[in-house]
Amino acid sequence: MKYNDLFIDFDDTLYDTHGNSKIALCELFEEMRMSRWFDDAEVFYDEYWRANIDLWGQYAKGEITRNFLIVERFRRPLAKSDRLEVTEELCLEANDRFLELCSSKPGVVEGAHELIRYLRNRGYRLHICSNGFHEVQYKKLRACGLLDSFDTMILSEDAKANKPSPAFFEYALEKTGAQRESTLMIGDNYETDILGAMRAGLDVVFFNRFPEFPAKEPVNYEVTALRELMDILCKVKR
Repeated sequence: MKYNDLFIDFDDTLYDTHGNSKIALCELFEEMRMSRWFDDAEVFYDEYWRANIDLWGQYAKGEITRNFLIVERFRRPLAKSDRLEVTEELCLEANDRFLELCSSKPGVVEGAHELIRYLRNRGYRLHICSNGFHEVQYKKLRACGLLDSFDTMILSEDAKANKPSPAFFEYALEKTGAQRESTLMIGDNYETDILGAMRAGLDVVFFNRFPEFPAKEPVNYEVTALRELMDILCKVKR
């Protein structure tokens, strides 16, 4: 199969969102002096991650709004303390500062810069396909030095649909002018990136960073490190 266009997820495929978020969350805890409210910071951190994973899953399915997500992901962990009144204003303050801290971090997944250089040199057209928030994704791309590496930015807020919705991928194909049969989707989230793209008729690479969670259905390609993707594409006819 010859591929001309690559749709690439950003968060935790190229950008180390989880690692950068962990750093930002610790910084936020210190800045907001949350030790006033929590004897054990891990109580706050653990509940934040549970809430964030759950809420992003709901957001991808269109079950909740962006505004609900950004308030609720801080309301839940803050509500674990009985020493403060958790208001919407407090949650928004925490969220805004968290995003500022997180989006300034340069950390990428191992091999991300090498992969993008390889793909550009091979002449692929590269397109970010992300459910992330518009203003935040551009800051992250700038922070990690990848802003000028892509031909197109496909974001769910512009598409008016989230991955895994077929509407997202139809928008991406229309926006980029890519042909379905020569487009490959690369992502780490099996539900949103991989199943969504497969249902839209695209070939896929499942970047399975945690191989204890194998693909539930057969996929075109599966890798556990980005360098493996270079090996695969080297063998694919161009």
